[in-house]
Formats: sequence, structure tokens, C-alpha cells
Amino acid sequence: MKRDDDFLVRHEHLAGLTDEQLEARFWELANKLVDPLLEMGREYTSPAIERSVLLRMGFSSIEAKAIVEGCVERSLMCYGAGNVVYRLAKAKGMDIRPAGLELAEGRLWDDAANLFKGGEE
Repeated sequence: MKRDDDFLVRHEHLAGLTDEQLEARFWELANKLVDPLLEMGREYTSPAIERSVLLRMGFSSIEAKAIVEGCVERSLMCYGAGNVVYRLAKAKGMDIRPAGLELAEGRLWDDAANLFKGGEE
């Protein structure tokens, strides 16, 4: 079975675009594709998922457990535990691991919580 080549018809709406316009169109469509996945991630996370994220960021299971518990206690889970660690590290000018270890040890939680005041992501 031979497939009819319809490339010329399917690409007509793109034919007049520059490389820059094509790249912009690509990223527009890529973002549309990923948006529902990001929304699901925001709405359907769990402590187990967040611990898994932290494990992949290089934290031990004990460290990840402490960070996730801190996020739960402070209602920060909706932002993602990895995001909390990342944003804290960025705000403090630290590497990710030391920032996460500070949280695991019970320090810098006020600073982390303040980063998300007003519902900022």
C-alpha cells in the first residue's frame, strides 16, 4: 500500500514563514502540547512523587522525606518539593544540594515559604 504524498498540501500554511517565524511556531505548538501535562503535575502530585523528584535531584531518601514533610507542613506541596528547593537555592545564591540540605535540617523554611507568598509559582 502506497501512501499518497501530501506534504506540499500540508505545508502550504508554513511555506511563507521565515526561519525565525517557524521556530516561534514550533515553540508555540510545543508549549500547547506540554501545558496539559504541567497542569496535571500541579494538580496530581503526592508525597511519593515529590520524594521521587528529589531523589533524581541527588538527595537521599531520608533527605527527600524530610524535605517533603516540610513542604506538606507548610502547604507548599502544590508548588512541588523540587521547585521549592530550586527556587530557594536560586534566591539564596546557593547550589541546589546545600539548599535542600538546609531544608532537610529544618532551616530556611521561612525563606522558602516567603518565595511562594501570593500564589507565585
